[in-house]
Amino acid sequence: MKRSVLTRYRVMAYVTAVMLLVLCTCMVFKYGFDKGEDLTLVVSQVHGVLYIIYLIFAFDLGSKAKWPMGKLLWVLVSGTIPTAAFFVERKVVREVEPLIVDGSPATAKA
Repeated sequence: MKRSVLTRYRVMAYVTAVMLLVLCTCMVFKYGFDKGEDLTLVVSQVHGVLYIIYLIFAFDLGSKAKWPMGKLLWVLVSGTIPTAAFFVERKVVREVEPLIVDGSPATAKA
């Protein structure tokens, strides 16, 4: 597996997790203080699009790492639970890192 597959997943895991925290904050302001309704709408739509991209990259990583369906579903759902994606991402990196194939050309030793 190429390192870029893991890197894409990692970037989207962090972006999705941060956007979910921003969305939760917006929801607190919208429903708790009646402020920021327009901002909440924009943030929720942006998070939705980013979550779809996260799903694609996580599914790609899972299929290349040959994860069982249960593990793949847990990784996919972690983007919907505030802060879970941060912890799941770290665990995924530890498990997938040994599967990374170095893309550098082989050098012959003399």
